[in-house]
Formats: sequence, structure tokens, C-alpha cells
Amino acid sequence: MILNTSNISAKFFFTNTAKKNTIFKERKEVLLDIANAVAEESKSKKFVNLNFICKHNARSSQLCQAWSFLASLTFNLQINSYSGGSEITSFHRNTIKVLQKCGFNFQLEDFSHQNPKYNISYDDGKKTFLGFSKYFEDATNQEPFIGINISKNLNDQFTSIQGATHTYHLPYFDLKNIDGTVNQEQKYAAVNEQIASEIYFLFSTIKGKVS
Repeated sequence: MILNTSNISAKFFFTNTAKKNTIFKERKEVLLDIANAVAEESKSKKFVNLNFICKHNARSSQLCQAWSFLASLTFNLQINSYSGGSEITSFHRNTIKVLQKCGFNFQLEDFSHQNPKYNISYDDGKKTFLGFSKYFEDATNQEPFIGINISKNLNDQFTSIQGATHTYHLPYFDLKNIDGTVNQEQKYAAVNEQIASEIYFLFSTIKGKVS
């Protein structure tokens, strides 16, 4: 069962958002550091693994994984993208909605009231990834990986992560704080656009370094 597909092209949304959004200097510096690490690791590995980490693995970390999945195919890069948390919750319905609106498709793979699993694709649907809430060290997240902590608070748990060759802090607004408010749709859309544009910058930079 495909859930609420959209006529919007995710690839068009991706490139168009990157053109119109501005990335602040301090965030661009972190993205450039990550790009350098990926380019360096790609010299000795067939695939480089990225793991976007937050507390609940329900919202922004899932957005990062989705756009990174699309970016690796768009730029033809050998990069696996994952996400995880320090707790298991579920792939939040508001996260699903915002991704559906910009062209991602969700197919229920494994039903669970607490934490369903989805096969997620975009546009032609030929490539998919599995989306569900999980620990960052879950077996589905291949090691070693470059760990990217996207939580606002950089705590000790995420400064030194087993399985990570590098760790970086690239925080996003905690969308949990606006769930159930009148502004939730606009804020999810804004954070989604920020993530999409920054992921585009990251992967386009990596492409330039490894080409």
C-alpha cells in the first residue's frame, strides 16, 4: 500500500530549494568539514556511511536521511545514509507528511502500532530505503560511519560514538517542540527546506572533491 503519493518531483524540489535558500557561514564551515572527511574516506572505501543522530529518531534525523538518500543518487556518490537516536519512538506522522508533500512515497513494510517500518522512495520509485525509529547503533546502520549529531544540545553521549570515524555537530530546530501547535505545518516545511538545501550543498561539495 502506497501512502499518499504526490505529483511533485522530489528531485525538482531538492534542486529548487538549494537555489533559493542561503546557508549561514558557520553551518557552511561544518558542512565543508564533513565533505572533507567523506572525500578522504572515499579514497580507501567503496562506500562511506553517514549516520544522522538525534534523541528520538522521529523528525529531523529522518529528514536528513531522506534527503541524503536522494542526494547520493542525484550526484552518483557511493554514500550510504542512515539515522538513529538514543531512544526508539516512531517515524513521526508530521515528518511523513512534509516528505510526502515534496515528492517522497511511503509504502508500509512492517505494521506496528508503536514503530511501523516504511519503504521510502521518490519520483520513479526504483530505489528505496527503510525508514523507522531505531538506535544509532542499530545493526541496519553500517559501521564505520561518520556521525552527525543534529540535536540542539551536544552532550557527552554523542561526542564519542562507538563505530564513528568522525563526529560533527550540525543542530536543527527541535520539531517536537511545535507538534500540535497552529504553526507546526509551516515550521516543519521550513526545517525540511533548510535540511534539503544543506544536504544539497554537502553532497555537491563532496562530488566536486571526489570527481
